[in-house]
Amino acid sequence: MKISYVIPCYRSEKTLGGVINEIKETMAGMSYEYEIVLVNDCSPDNTWGVIEELVSNNANITGINFAKNFGQHSALLAGIIETVGDYVICLDDDGQTPANEAGLLIEALNNGADAVYAKYDHKKHSAFRNFGTFMNEKMAEHMLGKPRNLFVSSYFGVKRFVADEMVKYTNAYPYVIGLVLRTTRNIVNVSVNHRNREIGSSGYTFSKLMNLWINGFTAFSVKPLRIATGCGAVFACIGFLYGIYTIIKRLIIPDLPMGYSALMSAVVFMGGMLMLMMGMVGEYIGRIYVSINNSPQYVIKEKKKGGQN
Repeated sequence: MKISYVIPCYRSEKTLGGVINEIKETMAGMSYEYEIVLVNDCSPDNTWGVIEELVSNNANITGINFAKNFGQHSALLAGIIETVGDYVICLDDDGQTPANEAGLLIEALNNGADAVYAKYDHKKHSAFRNFGTFMNEKMAEHMLGKPRNLFVSSYFGVKRFVADEMVKYTNAYPYVIGLVLRTTRNIVNVSVNHRNREIGSSGYTFSKLMNLWINGFTAFSVKPLRIATGCGAVFACIGFLYGIYTIIKRLIIPDLPMGYSALMSAVVFMGGMLMLMMGMVGEYIGRIYVSINNSPQYVIKEKKKGGQN
């Protein structure tokens, strides 16, 4: 049996070497062959230089260099498509996800799970990142049908058939959690430790988290459109009932002055709701347009196999 590790890399020139050493030490105590695929998401530091050095010194490491920044999920798919292992394990490049506990994920897959996600009892992320994770969890739960008791994270493992199904998705805006959930529901959690970040800070900014949430909303679900339709129906009924109420009140009290402030509030509120719903529809249409234009998930600038100089 062979284990494939996929690591998206961004601003990790100082941490990546430690992660690779930990994987090597962990696998030395197991009877599995393994490979590592490192995907540089156009990092502005010397991450690609570190990857080149690791590739030249290790026959089982493959390095992929993107032409520009495409995001973590595109990097994951680019790495997964290069793997050949029976199990694929994806983890972070900053050392916070413990590579020495990969055996727990492998054991869960051996025990019959199709996919396994690491669950952290005590997360060491910042409050901002934890909030982003919480929102992502809720979005996946309501929009993608994720089981309520399933925790999803960037440290996960899948069997070969799940990985093969994931890489069949060729459109722009990939969303890995959605790809796993639409392939199988035989998913479990295993508890692992979560470490403090020793070097640098998270690459997730507010704008990146917003893009991730929007991608999750629209990539694999039409529920936002149905919610917009439902809201439109509700507000139409409210407006109709309010109109009847206004007419009756006018008939009962002919001298009653009409409320300009109330009218403007209603117009502004309804206008805002309409703009929000139109923007949601526009997001879907824009994604269709981008997909029709065959916009790539990623562009590989160069690729290096282990042992090559």
